[in-house]
Amino acid sequence: MLGYVGSGPYCYTNSLAMMLGGESPSTAVIETLTGSPFGAQLIGSSLPLFDPYGWHPEVGLDTAIALLGWSCERSDGGTPAEALERLRTACSGGPVLVGPVDMGLLLYQPGTPNADGGDHYVVVLSADQDSVELHDPHGHPYATLPTQAFLSAWEAKAISYIDAPFVLRTDFVRHYEVTPADALRQSLPGAARWLAGRDDLPMPPGSLGGAAAVEALADMVAQGMPSGIRTLLTAFGVRMGARRLNDAATCLEELGLSHAASIAQRQARILGSLQYPLVHGDDQTATAQLRQLAPTYAQLHAILPAAMDNAL
Repeated sequence: MLGYVGSGPYCYTNSLAMMLGGESPSTAVIETLTGSPFGAQLIGSSLPLFDPYGWHPEVGLDTAIALLGWSCERSDGGTPAEALERLRTACSGGPVLVGPVDMGLLLYQPGTPNADGGDHYVVVLSADQDSVELHDPHGHPYATLPTQAFLSAWEAKAISYIDAPFVLRTDFVRHYEVTPADALRQSLPGAARWLAGRDDLPMPPGSLGGAAAVEALADMVAQGMPSGIRTLLTAFGVRMGARRLNDAATCLEELGLSHAASIAQRQARILGSLQYPLVHGDDQTATAQLRQLAPTYAQLHAILPAAMDNAL
């Protein structure tokens, strides 16, 4: 079982690791604790993501923070001026985890502004009326941005999974120590619930999860998907999903759950191998690989209860 070390779109995971500092576990552990590897979804019949039905980063962050024995203060809403004051006050006590922000409006990023930037998380170091200084885990330490431009990104008007803009997390407090292995063991029931498919989270009409989502995506690829969806998959979805699954496989192996780990690793390898055919328009191969991937979610769900008994 070979873990992956390298770049990738782990923005909320890397941001949380920065906030926890020397007490943070590996990003592989954090990402697995969020629950993100354990499923796939097709939102509103059109948006494919390799994370569970109904999952989004806000859910994942709160879950990982709690499993690691920490708490934090989450706040949101207000006018831009009120949000800036809240951010300035928070920064007086140390770094602040901010997000989601609209990545396409972070104007230090090449190619911005970009209407298709997507959601993103950063760690803000300081803020005043003129500028904001931050660590952007997408390769930009100590980036700066005019304050009004940052507020436009932070308002996150295009991000659908939040109820109010200007989300930040501060005042991180560790209540008890927990080893990464123990946190992972405690996360397994949640992983099983994600794989089973949760119906307690609001989703747009036409949304699908698990094998049904992957099969529907295979149909989309076979029939000729929109260029925007191809770009989403090749620039973000495939590499994010493959890394998540490989990290989950590594974590499951570290718990001694070799059978579950082997399924997750197989998922990672199938998903990672989609990159070349999708980039080069070999949609027949990509469709076949997606149809291989679809049943593996049920396979992992079937083996997980026994794995949980052994681990717990």
